[in-house]
Amino acid sequence: MSQSQYPCAGCGANVEFAPGTNVLKCPYCGHETALESSGARIREHDYLNFTSLPRKPIAQLAKHVFVCRNCGAQTESDAISDRCRFCSAPVVAELNARDLVVPEAVLPFVLDKRQLRESLGKWAKSRWFAPSGLKKVTEAETAKSMYMPHWTYDSNTVTDYQGQRGEHYWVTETYTENGETKTRQVQKTRWYHASGTVARSFDDVLVTGTTKVTQKHLDSLEPWPLPNSQPYRPEYLAGHETLRYDVEPEHGLEAAKQKMVPVIEGDCRQDIGGDEQRVEQMHTQYNDVTFKLMLLPVWIACYLYAGKTYNIQVNGVTGEVAGERPYSAFKIAMAILTVLVVIAVIIGLYSIGKH
Repeated sequence: MSQSQYPCAGCGANVEFAPGTNVLKCPYCGHETALESSGARIREHDYLNFTSLPRKPIAQLAKHVFVCRNCGAQTESDAISDRCRFCSAPVVAELNARDLVVPEAVLPFVLDKRQLRESLGKWAKSRWFAPSGLKKVTEAETAKSMYMPHWTYDSNTVTDYQGQRGEHYWVTETYTENGETKTRQVQKTRWYHASGTVARSFDDVLVTGTTKVTQKHLDSLEPWPLPNSQPYRPEYLAGHETLRYDVEPEHGLEAAKQKMVPVIEGDCRQDIGGDEQRVEQMHTQYNDVTFKLMLLPVWIACYLYAGKTYNIQVNGVTGEVAGERPYSAFKIAMAILTVLVVIAVIIGLYSIGKH
């Protein structure tokens, strides 16, 4: 297997991509090498053409075997980029489009470890009923920087729908209360059949391409500044682990369609008009479907509390934090006790006032 390592022009060690810059930096002597523009462009791939190509399922592809040029050791991994298990030198696989879908775009890391600590510190301070030890989560030296594979899908959709339009009207209703006859206005709704056609174009509907991380946490890191993405080049991966996708493009498309459905239903409701709407049927055509694979930057941190490990993910561009957190039973108990004391005081003052 072909692979890339980038020796430092100053000392010969392996350089790494420095977050928030456009340079490869040596972690030892500090020498920097600027990444010149490659002239490449981010392309979208025609989905129908792709499905007609012969290929192996991703689960059948062998792991990469990296041979470190620094120490000569071998590292077996299904990641696209990793570190040598012996000397920690960064290694990046050279991808073959005949075996798997090659990334078209990468959103480079912006947050370095100092900024990561700041983001984790703000997150820890904002957690209600968190144990005091949660502040240790800012000790991010063991945090890992990882590029996560994501699919994006574009489509021009046309949807025929059937539904009902509700129009409100008011009637006067008579009722009796305490022996007295009264009237009130009551809202009613008349329903009318409605049907029509709506069209919408979707651009870059994002779907996670890996099952190896907690999906809900990864989704919580959105939105991503996708316009800042760069054409894929392996140099951006140097020094950072990159997961290989294990969600096939076909499965990703179905997930993308599920994201499109609520938006299309909203268009149908707007088209129906009236005061209320019921959408009973939708038949959507997905035309001109294109897709691409892109890599998004995530810091992965772990926090050990009371013998349990909590996982935390941080958006490597915006600093948004998502993840699990422990709760302090003592702080919760004290909060409940405080509330009970306040209630008791209020009741006591009320009783005194009545006498």
